[in-house]
Amino acid sequence: MPSASFGNLIKISPAHEGARRCHLVSMGVLCCLPVLSCVFAVASTTTLADIDYGGVPLWIDRLLGEPSVLSLRGRLDAAWYRANNPQACPQQCDCPIQWPTALYCDHRGLADVPEHLPAATQYLFLQSNNISSLTASFLANITGLHWLILDHNRLKSDQLDQGILQNQTQLTYLFANHNQLSSMPSNLPDGLKQLRLAHNQISRIEPEALRNLKNLTLLLLQGNLLKTIKEGELRGLINLNLLDLSGNSFSSVPRHLPTSVQQLYLSNNSLTGLDEDSFGGLVNLQYLRLSHCFLKSGNIQPQAFNLSTLVELDLSYNKCTRIPTVPTTLQHLYLEANEIQEFNVTSFCREVGPLTYSRLKILRLDGNKISYRHLPSDWVFCLRVIQNIYI
Repeated sequence: MPSASFGNLIKISPAHEGARRCHLVSMGVLCCLPVLSCVFAVASTTTLADIDYGGVPLWIDRLLGEPSVLSLRGRLDAAWYRANNPQACPQQCDCPIQWPTALYCDHRGLADVPEHLPAATQYLFLQSNNISSLTASFLANITGLHWLILDHNRLKSDQLDQGILQNQTQLTYLFANHNQLSSMPSNLPDGLKQLRLAHNQISRIEPEALRNLKNLTLLLLQGNLLKTIKEGELRGLINLNLLDLSGNSFSSVPRHLPTSVQQLYLSNNSLTGLDEDSFGGLVNLQYLRLSHCFLKSGNIQPQAFNLSTLVELDLSYNKCTRIPTVPTTLQHLYLEANEIQEFNVTSFCREVGPLTYSRLKILRLDGNKISYRHLPSDWVFCLRVIQNIYI
């Protein structure tokens, strides 16, 4: 979300907005090893298409020899690669000698996956083509695939062979954002850690589709057509950390979510309200996004955010007229572009004492019907560790 310029800032510190989003995605699932290289820093010529892997950056672990670029198009002459690489390589692809396990077939306008893919392929890039179907034979020669990136194609659920990936026991990343899938792929390998299916047409999750994915830490389903999540559909995801359900058709917070979820994104849904138990089972929840959800203060129950684990809450671009009650452990609260007209200290502190004060560091109230004069004189005793207030 871009920084709004509605008002002023109390207490100046380095701009936090960009860091805010990086902070969200870097916690948990993406903080792995000390030597990590984010795609943002790979090359100055990286395009938006290269870094839009469902809205969460793709991190590279160089200790494992993972490729440090995600596309070779326009970087070096393909003929040079072919002339200097003794390996067999499909004519439609690039096989760089410095990454012998990576195969780049992206941005080629391909209608089908090239035949005779090298058996040593571990990182297969097929994004930005016109592929609509996948047959069981397309990975016949490959047994050690780690990444399969199929973003920006025309994949359809009824044109995917069931069990096409079941034998890829080393597959950890499967990306199929921006396709035409209507249902969740099934028979996925147990070792999968990231499944990115943003911006498809998924309206249902088959009961058995995700049952065995106990290693999955990230699931992106934003920009689909989901209306509900039934009991048991996500039951097997015992280590899921980040779940993005933004931009679907939910009218209420879906039930039956994995208790392991730490980051839950529900922005851009038309929610009718929040009950006291809307997030009741999410005992590990730390980051919650609810922007652009048409939420009103009268439809948010006082204990809706009674979560002692919550670190960041995004309620921006809603229709709230007052600040909701939030836990004292909350550190970041985003309420910009609402209709708030008053500042109530009890929203942050039920009582004030040596140990009973708010841990809030960032508070955004810009773009509301409130100004400095609405701040009561005793707010500093409650918000004693605040760093920025945007108002």
